[in-house]
Amino acid sequence: MPLILVVDDEANIVELLKFTLQKEDYRVISAPDGSTGLSMAAEYLPDLIILDIMMTGRDGFEVCRALKARPETAGIPIIMLSAKSDDIDKILGLEMGAEDYVTKPFSPRELLARIKASLRRRQYLNESLRSSGTQKELVYNNLIIRPEKYEVDLHGKRIYLSPKEFEILEVLASNPGRVFNREMLLERIWGFNELRETRTVDVHIRYLRQKIEEDPSRPVYIETVRGVGYRFNDKPPSV
Repeated sequence: MPLILVVDDEANIVELLKFTLQKEDYRVISAPDGSTGLSMAAEYLPDLIILDIMMTGRDGFEVCRALKARPETAGIPIIMLSAKSDDIDKILGLEMGAEDYVTKPFSPRELLARIKASLRRRQYLNESLRSSGTQKELVYNNLIIRPEKYEVDLHGKRIYLSPKEFEILEVLASNPGRVFNREMLLERIWGFNELRETRTVDVHIRYLRQKIEEDPSRPVYIETVRGVGYRFNDKPPSV
């Protein structure tokens, strides 16, 4: 069963999450602070991390940034928890590479649905890769995408993307020229869209552009189709 790491300094929250997740047969480990969470993530390489933002010492934003900067933990999905409902905190968490954001107090059922959707999506992708064999590289000028390895190279240098950033890029690049609206991307990448705002897609696209575009304000790979959505440029100029 999937292993989930809970990083939170509120013992009652940790116990609630353990109870909820273990009822669903998930394996659960926990860390009481950010530094311990970083160490445990590197040691155990969990399938998913639930990360509180408001912790003493290293807060969740700092921990998320550190996790995404390390190759061995960069691909682990992160769901952030916060007592704040401000949009700026949600956007900041997503821009740092978190996959999702849940506000306290939260519904255990809603959080569980988001966890299941994330893990289900990853399992589906892995099974698709195994059944189809090794997928060919997607090459567009100096951008190389390797779906079977979750790897992206730009100008010969490895670019580390969050799982959702990679999956958005793969969906768009595998269908060059096709326009995807935000609802379609939510359905394809997250598995369902009832609990999320379409702004989630915009935040991930913006952060993805910062990593692969020479000038994110004038993107050549991921184009915006105003009033509709996004598409991958099937004839990007040499960059």
